[in-house]
Amino acid sequence: MNRTTLSLIAGATALAAVTGFAAVSAPDPGSAEQRTGAAATLPVERTGLLCPRPSTSDLAETTYTSFAPVTEGADGKGTAVLRAAAQQSALDDDGTSEDGKDGENGAADEKDEGDEKGEKDAAKDDTAGKPVLQLQEPGKPVTAEADGADAPALVGTADGRFASGWTAQQTTEVAAGTGRGLQGVACSAADTQFWFPGASTDDSRTDYIHLTNPDDSAAVVDIELYGKDGELETTVGEGITVKPRSAEPVLLSTLTAEKQTDVTVHVVVRSGRVGAAVQALDDETGGDWLPASADPSGRLVLPGIPKDATAVRLIAFTPGDADVDLKVRLASPSGLITPAGNETLHVKGGMTAAFDLGDLTRGEAGSLVLTAPDGSVPVVAAVRVLRGEGGKQESAFIPAARPVETRATALDNTAEGTTLSVTAPEGDAEIKVTASAGTKGGTPQTKTYSIKSGTTQDIEAPVPAGLKGSYALTVETRAGGPVYASRTLASTEGGVPFFTVQPLPDDRGMVAVPDASENLSVLQR
Repeated sequence: MNRTTLSLIAGATALAAVTGFAAVSAPDPGSAEQRTGAAATLPVERTGLLCPRPSTSDLAETTYTSFAPVTEGADGKGTAVLRAAAQQSALDDDGTSEDGKDGENGAADEKDEGDEKGEKDAAKDDTAGKPVLQLQEPGKPVTAEADGADAPALVGTADGRFASGWTAQQTTEVAAGTGRGLQGVACSAADTQFWFPGASTDDSRTDYIHLTNPDDSAAVVDIELYGKDGELETTVGEGITVKPRSAEPVLLSTLTAEKQTDVTVHVVVRSGRVGAAVQALDDETGGDWLPASADPSGRLVLPGIPKDATAVRLIAFTPGDADVDLKVRLASPSGLITPAGNETLHVKGGMTAAFDLGDLTRGEAGSLVLTAPDGSVPVVAAVRVLRGEGGKQESAFIPAARPVETRATALDNTAEGTTLSVTAPEGDAEIKVTASAGTKGGTPQTKTYSIKSGTTQDIEAPVPAGLKGSYALTVETRAGGPVYASRTLASTEGGVPFFTVQPLPDDRGMVAVPDASENLSVLQR
């Protein structure tokens, strides 16, 4: 194996450590990047996504959406497929079904014997492994629908021309009952550690941590819970096994006898890797998904609090032993301001702290910016947001987000009820926003926007000309920044303001591959 190959493997290995799993192709030896000695920025060639099981409600109506933007320099071929995790795990690791028969023919053999169970198994095997969603071309989203509690968790991979920027989303509407409302979550890559401030074990809440394992071997997971006085005593939170190619929802209230309103969940994977998300369902105020917070940091941004929020509750946690006084600022349309009465918030080390910030945004777009003194104490955080009044309220969550370094995409947008919120807390920025073709027709549209330093803007995002169906919104950072963004979907049902908010993390669709000659010089020293 020559040194050039070694350097490329090293670049791909570093990328895999960041994104769960990914691969890049070697650059053309005659490319400009190679000739000038500069590092080549190349599209990711392979990536994966995991979507949790959408709902346990028979009234749930779920839409899955998959999309990949058009990426210059991407391979001309490729696939992007999402399959049901439960269907993939219908076969044992050795390729046989649970009854020991061959996975391809076993159920059919039972059907020949006239066994009713064999007919059911045959039907299951007929669907096992078939795509729920498969992209046909970059730049055009595709959707699939599922009703009731049988909608599955999804596991998928993309390669070639679909891998760079591949994004998937599931949006669920629950008409009534615990968690009624609009619930949305972006499918995510597998990882080995997650933080979820904002969960609860209170009697009024039904919170699940959904764990999805994409691999051929079992994953072993520990779940730690932290309340207002520190770590909660858990009974079965250690050594949870998630079977290969399967999803495991864990009810948080079964892990501890302590009932607490505000809990931080820490998921640590001992063996393997998983996708993780918290589904928070409330008896009175509906529910939504709580995605993982950005990694613990001394500076956090929580983007896109709806301007008509009637209540905002901040939940923060610092993993270390040191206390911290967080400086709180709101990035408004006119600039950074300090909320009266909430200039600083004290968070004790190892304890979950919660603060009611009221109607923080007061009718304007806003994002929270939290700063520890000198950035010395790392923190994770999320806000729980309410819209509506009295018995007609709905809730959603916004965790601390990662910046849009290059590009990010939000899916399942509609001509009405979609709000794209963008903040640039540290410096002026310019972004380009592209509305894709619709799932059933429409022509892409693109606009460029300037975001002033310290502000949050609810921008009037473009809509595809002649739109039919839903569409994707892709945000690209063109200059300045850093930029943070979120997307809100909203509708009104029976006087209740249904809504869901998804932060837009960078899609990590491009990777810088070090120049081979530079790496060679290092090896020769």
